[in-house]
Amino acid sequence: MKTTETETTVLIVDDEKDFAATLAERLELRGYRALAANCAEDALALVLSYPPDVVILDIKMPDLSGYEILEEIKESVPTTEVILLTGHGAITNGIDGVVKGAFDFLMKPVTMNTLLEKIQAAKRKKDANNPEQKGTQ
Repeated sequence: MKTTETETTVLIVDDEKDFAATLAERLELRGYRALAANCAEDALALVLSYPPDVVILDIKMPDLSGYEILEEIKESVPTTEVILLTGHGAITNGIDGVVKGAFDFLMKPVTMNTLLEKIQAAKRKKDANNPEQKGTQ
């Protein structure tokens, strides 16, 4: 069965408030359930309250690094897939994140089509690894 966008909850974590809000709106227009957080504390609270299927996580955050947030997410809700997004740093930063448990990484700027493809691939991986939770979040 093909996963529909309306079955997918995406949390965007980025300290650039306009970017996070705009991306959430664009995902909602495409049928996703989208949440946005602009700091680690809010992101982690949302992860615990409304576990998302996929998190789009900026590596450079003011309070905790994206790597620290990634570790917290994977400890709290290991089934959630995380895509790292950064406009800062080199490709090695993204590779480090994948080693730490991220699904993948993307460099800003990223096209909406590329981001959507990664979200769909991350959701498929989550569903394949956790068939008993498919469609329950």
